[in-house]
Amino acid sequence: MATSQTTIQVRIDAKTKRESKRILDLIGLDMSSAVKIMLRNIIITKSFPFELRTENGFTVAQEMEMLADLADAHKNAKKFDTVDEFLADLKK
Repeated sequence: MATSQTTIQVRIDAKTKRESKRILDLIGLDMSSAVKIMLRNIIITKSFPFELRTENGFTVAQEMEMLADLADAHKNAKKFDTVDEFLADLKK
C-alpha cells in the first residue's frame, strides 16, 4: 500500500536552525529525519516525546523548585550590619 506524502513548513530563527543543524550533523541526522522521529514518537507515546528543559538545562519543575528555594533562603537569611557581626556568627 503506497502512502501519500505531505509537506510541513516551520518558521524558525536562523540561529536556532543553524545550531540545531550543527548538532544533528554530529549525530548523523538531517533536519527532516529529526522532525520525522519526533512526530512518530508523539504518535507512539501519545504525548510529547521528551522532557522540556529551560536554557539552564533543568526541567521546568526543577527550575521552579530552585527559584522557590532561593526565595525562601532570601526571606529567611540572616542579615548582618558589619563584617565583625558576620564573623562572630561564623564562630558560633
